[in-house]
Amino acid sequence: MYRDQEQRDFARQLRNQPTEAEKRLWWFLRAERLGVKFRRQAAIGAYIVDFVCFSHKLIVELDGPQHLDAAARAHDARRTAWLESRGFQVIRFRNQELDENIWEVVEKIRGVLEAPPQPSPGTGREPDNSDGPSPGTGREPEE
Repeated sequence: MYRDQEQRDFARQLRNQPTEAEKRLWWFLRAERLGVKFRRQAAIGAYIVDFVCFSHKLIVELDGPQHLDAAARAHDARRTAWLESRGFQVIRFRNQELDENIWEVVEKIRGVLEAPPQPSPGTGREPDNSDGPSPGTGREPEE
């Protein structure tokens, strides 16, 4: 699952120090409250994603203000393209959306989970974590 001990330790650090937005959304996603199992801060290839439901190949990402600049948007686009090439559907929400109406965010996630599966370029297997972008976490630590 993890590429190396460094990635494992970084994922653990992210799980132990979640942002306020991650804490709030995790309350709705944990313990199969939406009828499916989610994991948080899970490694997929070189990346650590905020939340993932492997059974539905759904990734939920929360974007703080650091995701607004051009370089971050370009990185997010490359990351999303790589994850989608592995058969995952990636949905993103700005932290502000959670602050303004977390119920709407949860309903959007529920809607994606209930939608008929889309054809994907993936093989239907668990993700192959042995390839992908250059080694590393694919995510910078929160400050």
